[in-house]
Amino acid sequence: MLKGKDLLTLADLKREEINLILSKTRELKGAYRRGEIIEQLKGKAVALLFEKPSTRTRVSFGVAVAQLGGAPIFLSANEMQLSRGETLEDTGKVLSQYVSAIAVRTYSQERVEKIAKGASVPVINALTDEFHPCQALTDLFTVFEHFGRLSDLKIAYVGDGNNVCHSLLIGCAKLGVDISVATPEGFEPDERIVSMALEEAKGRSQVEIVEEPEKAVEGADVIYTDVWVSMGQESEYEERRKIFVKYQVNSKLLSKAKSSAIFMHCLPAHRGEEVTSEVIDGEKSKVWLQAENRLHTQKAILTLLVR
Repeated sequence: MLKGKDLLTLADLKREEINLILSKTRELKGAYRRGEIIEQLKGKAVALLFEKPSTRTRVSFGVAVAQLGGAPIFLSANEMQLSRGETLEDTGKVLSQYVSAIAVRTYSQERVEKIAKGASVPVINALTDEFHPCQALTDLFTVFEHFGRLSDLKIAYVGDGNNVCHSLLIGCAKLGVDISVATPEGFEPDERIVSMALEEAKGRSQVEIVEEPEKAVEGADVIYTDVWVSMGQESEYEERRKIFVKYQVNSKLLSKAKSSAIFMHCLPAHRGEEVTSEVIDGEKSKVWLQAENRLHTQKAILTLLVR
């Protein structure tokens, strides 16, 4: 169903395709835990082009390719002819002659789309300023793994309406998960993405954007947050810290959700800012499980996309 397809945003995937990725993630995680070796990428290579710093995405993709029997090829723009003017489309064409897939972590969504336009192999968005589909797929799998279902659940996202927020909005809407996003005025998710999620969610789930974090977490099964200052926004640090101070996820805010609620964060976390150490290290925290699941989700994506 997904062979040869790009994964640039969850908006490009059908509900059935997202469910297939989640199902494959569960299958591969089980096989990994049993010590089974699945070498679906044996004899193949995957290009991992990183124009932004990374820990979880870089390592999980590299290990995923290796565990599947393939060769991960790590690349940075300043090591390539991209730094000397070769176009993104031409780079996609060239890499396609050597590798079976290309994962790209970059700035604008336009950059990964241009690589995909030139490439003849699957291109995976490993993060752009607009979207982070691999993270959202991991998050949805983690929620499913913990609760045993996705139906009749509510995720409360508290903080900046960023790329992770965008992908969660789309993923939740497609799978019928209620999502309430609390952001300060002026930092809401992109109106186009919200409209897309609202349309996708019709008759399936509730999507709402609010300003008060207490309203968002009311009745929530999951409280999710991310850093207040994403990569490339460092110059806004002091201003954002003042604006977002009341959006910190602490024990008081967590107590306003369901007693069975869990806490999630895509990491890296800035302890004492968007989340307290008490919460991230507490018994409700699932952030380390999330981090582990990046590996299994990446393996699922690769096995389903690579021909």
